[in-house]
Formats: sequence, C-alpha cells, structure tokens
Amino acid sequence: MLLMHGSIFDGEGLLPPGHALLLDGRKIAKIAPLAAFEGYSGPRADLTGHTILPGLIDCHAHLTLGGELNPSEQLQRLSHAELTLRCIENAVTSLSAGITSLRDLGGVDHVEFTVRDACNSGRIFGPTIRAAGKFICMTGGTNFFIGRQADGPQDVVKAVREQIHAGCDCIKLMATGGVLTPGVRLEHAQFTCEEMTAGVAEAQRFDKPTASHAMTPQGVLNAVRAGINSIEHGVVLDDECIGEMLARNVVLVPTLMPLHCLIGANEGGVPQWAMDKAHWANERHRKSFKAYYDAGGRIAMGADTGTPFNPHGNSAMELQHMVDAGMRPIDALKAGTATAADLLRLEGRGRLRDSHAADLLVVAGDPVTDIGRVASRQHHRLILKDGRPALDRLGLSANLEPSTGTALGRVSF
Repeated sequence: MLLMHGSIFDGEGLLPPGHALLLDGRKIAKIAPLAAFEGYSGPRADLTGHTILPGLIDCHAHLTLGGELNPSEQLQRLSHAELTLRCIENAVTSLSAGITSLRDLGGVDHVEFTVRDACNSGRIFGPTIRAAGKFICMTGGTNFFIGRQADGPQDVVKAVREQIHAGCDCIKLMATGGVLTPGVRLEHAQFTCEEMTAGVAEAQRFDKPTASHAMTPQGVLNAVRAGINSIEHGVVLDDECIGEMLARNVVLVPTLMPLHCLIGANEGGVPQWAMDKAHWANERHRKSFKAYYDAGGRIAMGADTGTPFNPHGNSAMELQHMVDAGMRPIDALKAGTATAADLLRLEGRGRLRDSHAADLLVVAGDPVTDIGRVASRQHHRLILKDGRPALDRLGLSANLEPSTGTALGRVSF
C-alpha cells in the first residue's frame, strides 16, 4: 500500500512535503517523492491532514505492574501464571496505544522474559520487547522486595551474571533511593562507585547495555563514572552531573509521568511519606530535565509505565509532559523514536527508512506544532507493527496484512 499526501516525520525530522511511503508486507519498501511511484498500481491511501511517524518506543516500562497503589502487596499475592497473563495484557495494551517497542526495566522472577520471547517471535501480537530481568539493588535498597539484593563488588558481579544467565537484554542498577520505597531517602546514594563500576564492567564484558535508577547527584555521578548508558529519572541534576553526562554521551530517560500521576491521584491512600518525597522531587525534576535538554543532552522517552496511577496504555502522554517542561515537540518526537531506538539497540526500528520494519503510527493533525496529536490516543488513526494493524480507524486493514515471504524486490512501481 502506498501512503501518500500526509506529512512524514521519519524519526529525525520532517521530510519535505510531497513524499510518500510504500509498504510491502512487514517492511517499508521505499520512501520518496510521490513522482517516484508513478508506475505503482497497487492500493493507495490518501492521508491528507495526517502525519506518519515511527511507532513510539517506551524505554522505561514494567510489564508486571498495572498502575496499582501498592505494587509490593499486589506482586506478592499474584502467582507466576497470573503475572505472566498480566504481562501479556499490558504488552498488548501498550501496542494498541502506539508503543511498538518497549524496554522492561525490572520484572518479577523473569516471568516477563517468556512474554518478551513470545512477542518478539510473533507468537503474541505485541511490541518488540527488551528486558532487564531483576534490577539489582543493595540490601534494603529501592524496590528490594522484587529486586536482586547485592552488597560489595563481587556480589554485584554475581547478580549481573545471574541476569545474563537468565537471558536479559540489559542490566539495571539502583543507584539511589526511590519515592515509593519506605525508609530510603532520595538524596542518599545506595551502591558505591566501586559497586556500580563492577556491575557495569561485567555487563559490558558480555555486551549488555546498562541503565541506572538515579535520582540525586551522588548516585548519578557514581553511575555515570562507572560507565552507565542511561540515567533513569535524574530528578536532581547539578552542573557537575550534567557536565559528566554530556562528556560521556549518557542518555537521560526522565520519566516525568510517575510523579505527575502520583501527585495528581484522586483515589487517595498514598502514604504521607511518599507524597512528601514526590512533592520534594517534582519541581526539581522538571528543572533538571530542562537543564539537560538545554545543554544538548541526549534524551529518550520512558514513562515508568505500570507505576501507581500510571497504567499501560498512557505511555505517549510522557511526550506531553516533556513538552510542557520545555522541550520542542519535534525533539520530543525524536526522543520517542530514533533516540529511543538507538538506546535500546533496535536496529531497523525507530526510523522510517527503506527496508526498515513497518512500525508506524499515523495521527490526525500535526504533532510538530501540537504534541497532543501523538500524546493523546484519541488522535491515533493507524498503528502498524511489522506491517500488521494494531489499530485501524482508516479502514485500510484489508490491504495491510503482510503476505508471508514477500520480498522487497517483487514490488514494482
């Protein structure tokens, strides 16, 4: 099918007007000015008034979590079978909301690996998934109730090896306290620099990228100096943090959603100690995000999806929060596509290019001037994952099912 007359954001920027995109099964066959398709006689779709962009990528999700207030209580009472079903439901929900790829940054006993493998193989029609397995924390550290607790460089190395042995795609290390873990403070570094360095080095030895939950300066610096690939949250980034992150090309995954959702929750029941930490962090978080953005730092979208009052299906709203905090819409779109794909090592995804996977989101209107056109699901008109429709409000499905074994070379135009 030839998609024509719509604007095209290719993951890096807007293409000149007049370009069209030809789909061939699971791949993008060609993107070129419309005149290049003069001899094409197959089905066409007029997307006047719409924008075509890559499917979105959520770099920070938790498939075992469902937005409940007390995740520790929920996770401890659910069986592995129930957790696996929850992971499937959350993965499918994410895809239906425009998230064609995601990174799970902390699951439970590796049940999410089975769902990852099923989605990635096509057994389940879901997003492409990367998964960290158990996140690694100090004894009693952030989210210790489902993490792998480790103390000292040798034990951290062993914990990393356990995740690699289980089949992880990346490693997550907890560098500081967290909002929802009782008895820990955000400003306290947890792992020492030596422990972080040992964990990152072991991950690198096996070619596994690394991410760190790091909210405040000392923990951020410990992670960055250890060689971390991404800082998750970065609630308080001082000049020293920003300088060292820039020097090492570290990606910030800001996750502005969870604090917004927690503070804005109407259901109540949030412990006062958690609300106190959330309010302390919220304004600092937005300022730190803006400071890193203004300094030219690399930023990727991640919504910390699944955390309290932040269920799957709303991840794209993170783009709205990023823009509200001072990011240009076109840069937010890049953070949710090309930069995110690079961080997750998703070759052939996150950009609209010839021969890339047909992971597409088509929205009504112009998200470069109004990010809400992507952030809000009501404006989504078509979602394709490997050429298959996960959402079709344009009535194109009859011509979009991929034909098995179709080769790009058989397309004629």
